[in-house]
Amino acid sequence: MELENMMNHKLKFVLLASLLPFTASAAQELTPWYVGGGLGVNNYEPNCDLKTTKVCGEDDPYAWDIFAGYMFNDYFGIELGYRNLGRAEWTDYSNKLNDLGVKGTTLGLVGVWPIANNWSLSVEAGAMNYLISNNKQWGSEYYSDSGIAPYFGTGIGYNFTENLKLQAKYRRYENLDEDKWGTFEGESNYWGLELSYRFGHTVAAAPVAAAVIAAAPVDSDNDGVYDDKDQCPATPATHKVDSVGCTIYENVKNKEDVGSIQFANDSAVVKPVFYKDIERLANYLNKNPEFTVEIAGHASNVGKPDYNMVLSDKRADAVAQILVEKYGISQSRVTSNGYGVTQPLVAGDSKEAHAANRRIEAVVTTTAKQPVLK
Repeated sequence: MELENMMNHKLKFVLLASLLPFTASAAQELTPWYVGGGLGVNNYEPNCDLKTTKVCGEDDPYAWDIFAGYMFNDYFGIELGYRNLGRAEWTDYSNKLNDLGVKGTTLGLVGVWPIANNWSLSVEAGAMNYLISNNKQWGSEYYSDSGIAPYFGTGIGYNFTENLKLQAKYRRYENLDEDKWGTFEGESNYWGLELSYRFGHTVAAAPVAAAVIAAAPVDSDNDGVYDDKDQCPATPATHKVDSVGCTIYENVKNKEDVGSIQFANDSAVVKPVFYKDIERLANYLNKNPEFTVEIAGHASNVGKPDYNMVLSDKRADAVAQILVEKYGISQSRVTSNGYGVTQPLVAGDSKEAHAANRRIEAVVTTTAKQPVLK
């Protein structure tokens, strides 16, 4: 029967392996590529700073960009784009109208951090290969220059679908300088919205492959719990286990006779010579605080049985009292019972038998943890 089960499992795994290529092709994920475009406003600095500008003009601050990107993983990618930062007008102190604009290609790194409910945060940094142009005096004077300007930015986005994403963006461009003619040295701030589209879509794996996967569990230690749920691998085959494959234990009580104390005829007084034995018992109980003890009193078969039953009770109570009051053992751990002449240690009516039977016995109850076997 076990051989038949093993053959069935092997057959299922062979079938699973043959279906895996089809499963992978059926479960296409989002591709790492995306494209998009944006529109916003841009503010050049130090435009309209009266220290360098005589009169502010009517700006055309509307900026736009297009871009394409590649995500190395869910959090990190690279982006290539083209950006037009709009134009700004001002009249300088030579009473000449300046009409300046910046545009060019960009390359930067993008970091994305998904947060709850389709929202995400982003940061970016890169460089812009810019062309700066100044149509001065309505084009009668023209100045232009190119260069590399660093930029950085941040944004917050929302995914309407797994493909379509809208982001609010802020970017800061540094060192937008027209060094060739010296008509402008400045920076800019951009605020805008960008819409992007990521290619591809996710499709659930083929149901037949999922069914085969579910039909091929493994139980390496043969304890009845499959490996994907087994938290205690390699349990012995003889042990009963719980729902997660771990051995079930039970507490077993054992009684251990740890010695006896003898009494004089018709007496319940503990002789001083036996105090060392009681102290030894107390030390044993202190080292094992989970143990309890029964002090069992006995009597010799001389006299009336009812009287001997009471006498055996007194003998047990006397030793129990010493354990509790002199050696500090908790009363809850000590019981005392008299058994009269019902459990003789030595049979017969001799002097030696009577002496041996006038006694108490200390029986300690221990608790051991052991596995439950099948």
